[in-house]
Amino acid sequence: MLRVSRTAVWKNIQKLKEEGYPIEAVTNKGYRLLSMEETDIFNREQIVGKLSTSWAGRPLIFKEETGSTNDDVFALAAEGCPHGTLVVAARQTAGKGRRGRTWISPQEGNIYMSILLKPDLRPEVTPMLTVVMALSVYQAAESICGDSAGCRFGIKWPNDIVASVDGGAYRKLCGILTEMRMEDSEISAITIGTGLNVNQTEFAPEIAENATSFSLSTGKKINRAALTAAIWNHFEKNYALFVQNQDFSALRPAYEAGLVNCGKSVHVLDPREPFTGTAIGINDLGELLVQPDGGGPVRAIGSGEVSVRGVKGYV
Repeated sequence: MLRVSRTAVWKNIQKLKEEGYPIEAVTNKGYRLLSMEETDIFNREQIVGKLSTSWAGRPLIFKEETGSTNDDVFALAAEGCPHGTLVVAARQTAGKGRRGRTWISPQEGNIYMSILLKPDLRPEVTPMLTVVMALSVYQAAESICGDSAGCRFGIKWPNDIVASVDGGAYRKLCGILTEMRMEDSEISAITIGTGLNVNQTEFAPEIAENATSFSLSTGKKINRAALTAAIWNHFEKNYALFVQNQDFSALRPAYEAGLVNCGKSVHVLDPREPFTGTAIGINDLGELLVQPDGGGPVRAIGSGEVSVRGVKGYV
C-alpha cells in the first residue's frame, strides 16, 4: 500500500534502535514499539513532543556535541534568531562556570542547554533571571522525580539545585550561568546556560564530595527529554510573572518553599566584610536575607561576587 520495501523498513528500524528506541521484532509479522517509560532517548523530537510552551524552546536546536551552548546562543543571536531559541546538547567540551571557571562536562548521560532571551528589562534586574531559572529547574525536578522515596530536592541560594538522600548531606545537581550582551547601553541578548548531572554515576575526585546526579539521588534512570521539557514548561510561566512585575515578588513563595538555606547557619564570603549568620529567606530582588550572629539589622546579600556556604558543609 505504501510502496515501501521490507529492506527500507528494516533500515529505518535499525536507525531507531541505534537511537535507543525499544522495538520488538517478530518474524513475518513486523515490528512493535515497546514502552518508553524506562528509556532515555535524548533528541530533538523527544523534547519537542513534550513541550507545552508557546515560545520557550521554539525553535529548538539539538546537538550531540558542542563547545559551549552559551557561545552557540550568542552566535545565533548575532544571526537574528528569535527570543526563545534553545540550544540543547548531549555533550559539551568547553563549558563555563561562574567567575570564569570551567564547567566539567562528562561525555554521557547529562543535559547542557542555553536559551536566547531578548527581554524588555532594566539591566539591573537581569541577575534575577538566574534565580528564575533555578526555581524552574527545582519545580521540574519535583514534577519528574519528586516521588522517589528518600530523595529530597532543594535550592541552595541563589541557583544551585541540590538533592539529599535519606536525610544525608545536600549535594549539587545543577549549575546555572547567565550572560548578557549590551549594545548602546541596552540589552541586545541574554542567555541562561544550564548544566544538569542526570544519569552520571561517577565524579572527579575534586568535586565528588559535593556533587551528585538525578539518577544517583533517585535510584533510577531519568528520561532527559522529559526533564528538559518540564524545565522549559515551568520557565515560561515563571518568566512571564517575573517580567510582569520586574522583580521576584510573585515567585518568592515558591522559591522559598525549596530554599534549603532557610534557618541554616551560613558563612557569607564577602571579600569586603565576611560574616556568619542565619539565613531567613529572600526578598523581592532575589537577595538572601541573613541575620548576623552578632545581632544588628538583617543583611540583604546579592549574588554578584558573594558566595554563601553552610557552616557545617556545602549547604
